[in-house]
Amino acid sequence: MKHRARPSRIQTLVREMSKFGVVGAVAYAIDVLVSNVCHSHFHMDQLTAKTISTIVAATVAYIGNRKWSFTHRARSGVRREYTLFIVLNAFGLGIALGCLGFALYVLHLKGALAFNVFGNVLGTGLGTVFRFWAYKRWVFLHPDHPRAVISPEAEPVPRVPEPAR
Repeated sequence: MKHRARPSRIQTLVREMSKFGVVGAVAYAIDVLVSNVCHSHFHMDQLTAKTISTIVAATVAYIGNRKWSFTHRARSGVRREYTLFIVLNAFGLGIALGCLGFALYVLHLKGALAFNVFGNVLGTGLGTVFRFWAYKRWVFLHPDHPRAVISPEAEPVPRVPEPAR
């Protein structure tokens, strides 16, 4: 039986970021598509269109991250994880809406280019940085966390102690 070396903490982080990036790219494409369809074809205002697209994209992202990006992390129950995921995505949505609202109400930019730059590039980009940090911290737990339950399909992870706070 061949022993598989455990990945280093850096390798694990790079793997998580890579998978998170792929899931995020898919969710981002869905977010941009749905927000533009809602705004252009269904004539919804920009903030409503962005809210609906974020909910759809967040659901896709949760499934992708739970089933692929963070499979090696412990589980704490779908209800708890999805609830936290939605709450944290609400904060991420707030970041995107804040950027979009700034463009609309402070800079008075109302065109499609401003909608996409401020809502779908800047807002989503800043929200993504927050979400990656928050998912690792509160949703997809480190295996040593007290609420952690290792799933049977989990990949091995290095048991490196968390840094002291």
